Amino acid sequence: MNVKISFLQLISGKTLEEQLNIGVRACEEAKEKGADIALFPEMWSDGYYLPADEDELNRLAISKESHFIESFKSLAEKLEMAIGITFLEKAETCRKPLNSVIFFDRTGKEILHYSKVHTCAFADEAVLDGGEDFYVAELDFGRGSIKIGSMICFDREFPESARILMLKGAELILQPNACPLEINRLAALRTRAYENMVAVATCNYPKGHPDCNGHSVLFDGVPWLPEEPGVRDMCVFEAPGDAGVYIAELDIDQLRRHRSRDVMGDRYRHPEKYKILSERL
Repeated sequence: MNVKISFLQLISGKTLEEQLNIGVRACEEAKEKGADIALFPEMWSDGYYLPADEDELNRLAISKESHFIESFKSLAEKLEMAIGITFLEKAETCRKPLNSVIFFDRTGKEILHYSKVHTCAFADEAVLDGGEDFYVAELDFGRGSIKIGSMICFDREFPESARILMLKGAELILQPNACPLEINRLAALRTRAYENMVAVATCNYPKGHPDCNGHSVLFDGVPWLPEEPGVRDMCVFEAPGDAGVYIAELDIDQLRRHRSRDVMGDRYRHPEKYKILSERL
């Protein structure tokens, strides 16, 4: 059983309305190409623009009940395709905006709402609040289902992000991104997939967007097969730098067979010896 993931590697517009129109057209193209789920790059609602001016920032932030988000909810139902839409979120529970993603399934039902935990508080994201936890949900795509989780961009640099998602049952981590995906960041994504026996799908902005270079990528989490000698490349898809709507397939059955028989993930962990991980030094 395969699931088709669409990477919406798009150049952003200048207004929320442009972002909506570009995003809708991209989702429609993804559906035409047979996608089961379409994933946007990080903070699509404003093209990952974070002004230092607080008033301007708050004007850009939108709620999950906004017309923008509701439009993608309706679109997911119309297209019968899951959509992961990203946005600068205005949340009543937080003083500052959040960097968030919401996943709607093929019926338009919200199944997962995640806000970036590891914000880049050393840079532009100092104007944001961070999320509180990592979440996993069951995504039914008609002929089967898969457990998904999400992390966003800089979350990748902390092994705990993917580890928590794996411990909560995630099989596929869907990661919106907005930075250069170069050899070291790609290595981090590969490692998160390898050590947790999860697939990791990352959608980036293309070259032409500030400080981004495309190369959206899917690591399928299977480094070797018992019926084949040696090791295999877990990178089953890597986009070029150019803007586009790209499709990659994930073999879920192959991943599950690997998870059932290999030694990574949770099988030989010793959590009682890791207490320092939860302490502030």
